[in-house]
Order: sequence, then structure tokens, then C-alpha cells
Amino acid sequence: MKSELLDQAVITFSSRSSNEGFARAAAACFAARLDPTLDELADVKTAVSEAVTNAIVHAYPDRLGKVTMRLRLYAGSVMEVQIRDTGVGIPDVEQAKTPLYTTGSEERSGMGFTIMESFMDMLKVRSAVGKGTTVTMRKRFSRRHGATG
Repeated sequence: MKSELLDQAVITFSSRSSNEGFARAAAACFAARLDPTLDELADVKTAVSEAVTNAIVHAYPDRLGKVTMRLRLYAGSVMEVQIRDTGVGIPDVEQAKTPLYTTGSEERSGMGFTIMESFMDMLKVRSAVGKGTTVTMRKRFSRRHGATG
């Protein structure tokens, strides 16, 4: 049974590296309504940063494109973050999720999906070559006094 959807927001921005910080801040502000701990908030910000950076760097290697971030809050103190691009896509998602695997330059660590998995409770990656990639992540926050979820 799916939890009750409390609220959602959709933000679309260009794949400029400067928008990674904007996406982190927007996700943190939205998550704050569930009264997360500072550590939980840092986890969400880190995972969002990795997902958005992947879209910016890998989805559109030679052009600007569109990145859409959908934020959802559910009853039970659950947040879902979805990052979607319409870029080049990932030929082999399982290989891409392997630690240290990267199609980027030598500055890239190849740890993006591993980091997302370690900071969030759920990670799902759907991709089609030439059509783009959707990364969906969920995190359940600890129940604290005053939380609205």
C-alpha cells in the first residue's frame, strides 16, 4: 500500500553546473517540512547533488539540456526525489552502478550511484539510450516531535 502523498513540487532547470547547488538547496528546503535531522538533510543534499551532477555531466556531454527534479513528501516522513533528463541515456545501468565505473573524464570518481545508494533508502535507475535517464530515490526520516509527515 502506497503512503498518502502530502505535497509535491516539480522544478525544471538547464543542465548548467551552477544549477547543482540550486537543486540541493531546493530539495533541502522541501525536505525541511518533514523535520529531518541535520544528518538526514545532509544525506538528501548529497544524493541530489550526485544525481543532478550525473545528469549535467553525462546526459548532455556536448550541449545544454533540461533536468527535471520532482520532489514528493509522503505520510510516514518519507521523501521521494526524482531526477530526470532527456539526454544520451545509459546503455548498461547495472554496469554504470558499479563502483568506480565512469564514462567521464579522469576527474570523475565513478561513485555517484554508490553514494546515492548509501545515503538514501531506495534507488531506482531507468534509462533508454537516446531518450534519457530517470533516477528515483526515497528516504524515510526519523519521527521527531513536531514533524508534519
